[in-house]
Amino acid sequence: MGAGAAADVFFFANRIPNFLRRLFAEGAFSQAFVPVLTEYHASGDMDKTRQLIAKVSGTLGVLVTIVTLLGVLGSGVVTAIFGAGWFMDWLHDGPKAEKFVLASFLLKITFPYLWFVTFVALSGAILNTLGKFAVSSFTPVFLNIMMILAALYISPNLEQPEVGLAIGVFLGGLAQFLFQIPFLLKQKVIVRPQWGWNDPGVKKIRTLMIPALFGVSVSQINLLFDSAVASFLATGSISYLYYSDRLLEFPLGLFGIAIATVILPALSRKHVDAESDGFSKTMDWGVRMVLLLGVPAMCGLIVLAKPMLMVLFMRGEFSSTDVQNASLSLFAYATGLLNFMLIKVLAPGYYSRQDTKTPVRYGIIAMLTNIVFNAIFAYFFGYVGLALATSLSALVNMGLLYRGLHIANVYRLSKETIVFAVKISLAGGLMVAVINWQMADFATWLTWSISQRTMWLGGLIGLGAAVYLVSATLFGVRLKHLKAD
Repeated sequence: MGAGAAADVFFFANRIPNFLRRLFAEGAFSQAFVPVLTEYHASGDMDKTRQLIAKVSGTLGVLVTIVTLLGVLGSGVVTAIFGAGWFMDWLHDGPKAEKFVLASFLLKITFPYLWFVTFVALSGAILNTLGKFAVSSFTPVFLNIMMILAALYISPNLEQPEVGLAIGVFLGGLAQFLFQIPFLLKQKVIVRPQWGWNDPGVKKIRTLMIPALFGVSVSQINLLFDSAVASFLATGSISYLYYSDRLLEFPLGLFGIAIATVILPALSRKHVDAESDGFSKTMDWGVRMVLLLGVPAMCGLIVLAKPMLMVLFMRGEFSSTDVQNASLSLFAYATGLLNFMLIKVLAPGYYSRQDTKTPVRYGIIAMLTNIVFNAIFAYFFGYVGLALATSLSALVNMGLLYRGLHIANVYRLSKETIVFAVKISLAGGLMVAVINWQMADFATWLTWSISQRTMWLGGLIGLGAAVYLVSATLFGVRLKHLKAD
């Protein structure tokens, strides 16, 4: 689809369920549910734990079914809110009116993903608390598999290929839901759902979850706000932001969310056991891991933005001009990658102690900052300004989260971690210098075949990784710095 009108509409419709996935699967629900479930599980009473799961699944099931039905029936309203530019054109028979009609239709197909992903999040939180991380970590792969299958076998048979991809999103949610059931059966935690709005455990979870819905998802809300503003900009703006965001999500999901998923149950246990020293050391380990993996990922996205976009996307309707345009927004997003990852690690420092109000305050500040930055930067830089505003708001959010933990004497960066950060930064800088030295200019890349581009990109990534690892070792980074005490 390239970066045209059809791509804009599909990426808009797909961003809504992706936002909900972040909100529920790796966000507010897990952050609120895991600490409470950990308390129940730590008591050793498995019947009591199963009863909590039954009450939560029943209550959540009723609520999410209602929301899903409202979303499907009111897809036009959702589109009008987050695609206001298209809605205004539709009202006045403008050139973007068809975008509004198509987006409303696609949302009817993609919105039910919410229902599936909610129970996927519930199952994943249970399995994570029981120490079974691999299942929930692998589950999102099924969304990708189904979308690829839809692109190969459904879209080519439809007049509008974006409809086939929307069907792939729906099937991806169903596949994730079905995949986790055998593992829940094996752990003997499949229970009959029960309504339990006033159950003490459910009340505790919803008290934690309601403010966390906002606090943990600020970056995703900012991305939705970007889409709303981009609907007023030139065709292709939403697509450029989406392609950039997909590349940003790869290291964020692979490293940032994975580290956060692992440390939340550990922090919850240490808080329950009153291990303040162990709590701080676990936080410090999470920050070091983010630095180790996030610095080269951030540097790599910035220096290799164009080659990566060419290899992954430049075919069909995706032109060299689209590569140039998307690389600008990728550069802007990538500058905030480290902050996005640190937010995922610092936020559990609050949620594991069942403090959801403080991150909400910080989230409000970060969101207001993003709105102000959007108004300023979008005027001067268009869609690139939207990406830059999102990255800067992530810096604000991360800074406030760390400041709050520091002031409360819950967590402070150790001297070892500060020294570690300096060494890693130097290694990342050296990696960028070597890649830049070896990389051909853009005009030369355009003359190469896809196989040549892929080979050179793989070679540059390998070279960068080797330089980073060797230089980090020479600067004194050792495996012992990466071990959790």
